[in-house]
Amino acid sequence: MANQSSATNDQTAEQPGVDKDAPLKEDIRLLGRLLGDVLRDQEGEEVYAVVETIRQTAVRFRREADAGAAKELDGMLKILTREQTISVVRAFSYFSHLANIAEDQHHIRRRRAHLLAGSNPQQGSVNFALCKLKEAGVSQETVGTFFQDALIAPVLTAHPTEVQRKSILDAEHDIARLLAERDLPLTPKEQAANMHLLRARVATLWQTRMLRYSKLTVADEIENALSYYRITFLRELPGLYDDIESDIAAHYGNGDGATKTITAPYVQMGSWIGGDRDGNPNVNGGTMQHALTRQATTILDFYLEEAHTLGAELSVSTLMIACSPQLQALADQSPDLSDHRADEPYRRALIGIYARLASSARALGATNILRKEVGHAEPYATAAEFSADLQVLIDSLNAHHGAVLVQPRLSTLKRAADIFGFHLASLDMRQSSDIHERVLAELFVKAGGQPDYSSLDEDAKVALLLSELSQPRLLYSPYIAYSAETDSELGVLRAARQIRALYGARAIRNYIISHTETVSDLLEVLLLQKEMGLLRIAEQELDLMVIPLFETIPDLQRAAGIMEAVMAIPLVKALIAKQGQIQEVMLGYSDSNKDGGFLTSNWELYKAETHLVTVFEKAGVKLRLFHGRGGTVGRGGGPSYEAILAQPHGTVNGQIRLTEQGEIIASKFSNKDIGRRNLELLVAATLEASLMPQSADSAHLAQLRQFEAIMAEISDRAYKAYRNLVYETPGFTDYFFAATPIAEIAELNLGSRPASRKSTKRIEDLRAIPWGFSWGQCRLLLPGWYGFGSAIGAWIAEGKQAERLAQLQAMFKQWPFFATLLSNMDMVLAKTDLAIASRYAELVQDKELRERIFKRITEEHASTLAILQSITGATERLAGNPLLARSIQNRFAYLDPLNHLQVELIKRHRALSSEPGKADERVHRGIHLSINGVAAGLRNTG
Repeated sequence: MANQSSATNDQTAEQPGVDKDAPLKEDIRLLGRLLGDVLRDQEGEEVYAVVETIRQTAVRFRREADAGAAKELDGMLKILTREQTISVVRAFSYFSHLANIAEDQHHIRRRRAHLLAGSNPQQGSVNFALCKLKEAGVSQETVGTFFQDALIAPVLTAHPTEVQRKSILDAEHDIARLLAERDLPLTPKEQAANMHLLRARVATLWQTRMLRYSKLTVADEIENALSYYRITFLRELPGLYDDIESDIAAHYGNGDGATKTITAPYVQMGSWIGGDRDGNPNVNGGTMQHALTRQATTILDFYLEEAHTLGAELSVSTLMIACSPQLQALADQSPDLSDHRADEPYRRALIGIYARLASSARALGATNILRKEVGHAEPYATAAEFSADLQVLIDSLNAHHGAVLVQPRLSTLKRAADIFGFHLASLDMRQSSDIHERVLAELFVKAGGQPDYSSLDEDAKVALLLSELSQPRLLYSPYIAYSAETDSELGVLRAARQIRALYGARAIRNYIISHTETVSDLLEVLLLQKEMGLLRIAEQELDLMVIPLFETIPDLQRAAGIMEAVMAIPLVKALIAKQGQIQEVMLGYSDSNKDGGFLTSNWELYKAETHLVTVFEKAGVKLRLFHGRGGTVGRGGGPSYEAILAQPHGTVNGQIRLTEQGEIIASKFSNKDIGRRNLELLVAATLEASLMPQSADSAHLAQLRQFEAIMAEISDRAYKAYRNLVYETPGFTDYFFAATPIAEIAELNLGSRPASRKSTKRIEDLRAIPWGFSWGQCRLLLPGWYGFGSAIGAWIAEGKQAERLAQLQAMFKQWPFFATLLSNMDMVLAKTDLAIASRYAELVQDKELRERIFKRITEEHASTLAILQSITGATERLAGNPLLARSIQNRFAYLDPLNHLQVELIKRHRALSSEPGKADERVHRGIHLSINGVAAGLRNTG
């Protein structure tokens, strides 16, 4: 039976004694039943029975830790035919996907219930943040200044663990829409039609290939990312601006709720897709050009469609109401000369705007304008001109009793023009410092200068680079032949200059240097920009901000010193002044975690940030931090709202950029309502972290220093414990490659970038992303917790134990940094399963190695659980987040069988692969399907 109306559900959900999760359970049962029906219909009763038996046995294995159940499960999986195995893997994988859809819909339902009940503002909303700020005495002027000056930028990136196909996302989007429709009051016929369509979409999902059979290209990754703009960003981001303006008016406005309009685009989108060359030989100047062409086409298609629809809606006649002279002038410039619309200036103006947009789209690379314009008009020179024309319409309507017509479409279009321009998102450029060094070494040699630049010490490099930067002449000559690498790198910079000229300065404005280790790493990129006309020394104008990326533990420790030295250079000081006295620094979470472990990585990031704040304050420069966070906690993942609030004081200040990676993009932004909520969380957290007054009480500061001193001691121990296991234990690399599906992950057609930087089996050369992904697949999630238990246990044991434990408990209650650290680790441990992990350990053929390393891991796991409980007092995982706890528990019955199947398939695959010509493509495909399903079930990947 279909759900009743959303109003009924929402109201009853708030009543005492009512199970608030009942609608979620009903949706999961419904989707599970539909999937079962499709399975019976498509694959037969026998396969359906096998799936059910495996599920029930896996549940018994989990609940009872039953050795008999494990043996029974193992026997069942071994006798599955190849065809049955594929069907069973697909069934459990698709259930994980369907459960995610139901959960997302329930989150939307619960948020709506909260709003309908008229409850207090929800934590994480801008309304909640404004309440706190007003109570703390923060003025309207301060809030207004924040929004005028702020830059909050989610940056979408493509990574080698992005397992979703766009076709699957599209089908799931349809299922989500139909599920949401069931919360509306439906007639019996409408209910039946809805059920039919749901069944059809689930059948479509079953008959759609889940995996890619060819490797993703950069162009594919660009298209995948653009789909989220159409689903979420193009409408929800302008809508969020309107909501925030209303919230500010409600808290700070005058009697009629009015407040000053915020004109600055304080939330802007960024992208690495097509511009991130670090370790990806497929990215070059051509992919940058393609990215901007496709981005411009996407946003201009949106503008054209909205302008056309507005033309149909704004049928205002001057026979009924006057318009402004500016609007009349705009209408008179229109190519529309029809007598039928002579008295309809808004329509005529919009026809002219449409014609100019169509010309702009063609000039920026669009090849298919769906609706031909009435007549020719000159293209807009800039997006600002387009925005100004829309403002003419808005001003005229406001002045002539038409204010009600501005909302929602015209105001949304105007907001979108200001936010997205003609470029949609700023494309970042990124390359490794060692590449820059090689390119400059060649330029010096070919120009008859320094014969061996790479061999110079740091002081000599800095002196040479500064000398060269002061010269008016160039090293580069178009008449000299260079290596392919140098040609490509210079071509990328040349493409950046052309893109900025065509699409505007916001199209490309950042150049990120991976593996920044020295001052010369930054000066090298300045010199390369000078060579390609992006840095004009005489005018002291720099087109691309040079942004260091500090990634490893040693890099983070050097970060403040490098920035202090580079900002003291007169040329750099002058360039920063021209940038508005602001400089960005990027911090890498992934490599620092792989390098030093979860606890030490977080601590070194915290220290680097606090030291950078001191250095920047001394230099009089505003710091903008760019957080390279991944999906998993081991790569800096976890809730963004809590992460931003836990940042050290002075590190946010209205300026923050952060990466959104892999499957996290899909989980956050493939549903428009969930997407809107996630965007609001970013704004609310940045607003609160920037403006909430901090205690300057000396006792508070002394306590913070004490907490930091304790953290430093614990971090040293955790670092040694982690490094000892991962980098110093004989055989650990062999264990990792055998006991996780890392080798199989490397074979997946997941992304355009290789999984490893070099063709070796060294953990040092493995990218941090597949490293974390592999540990997630085998349900150990080791990068998110290892080293914590032994480090804190040893620290407690070395002093007065009760006193030290009390200090840790105080840190948990009073220090947001430590509380967030433990909360994220708690989430990881809730998804960790040693029983499942033991099945993966069986893949290690060397028994002594298997038992030795798995024993160390299980002992550290037990220690970590015990220490976490002693600090927080929670005996169950996620006691403070029951919704997430239930979510994880609900999916285990369907996730566990996928892990068991994956182990069996890996055994078969490796046995067959050891014999020439025996590899079975169906077994290989089954492994990849299971990887997809486990990733969906855990809801986070690399």
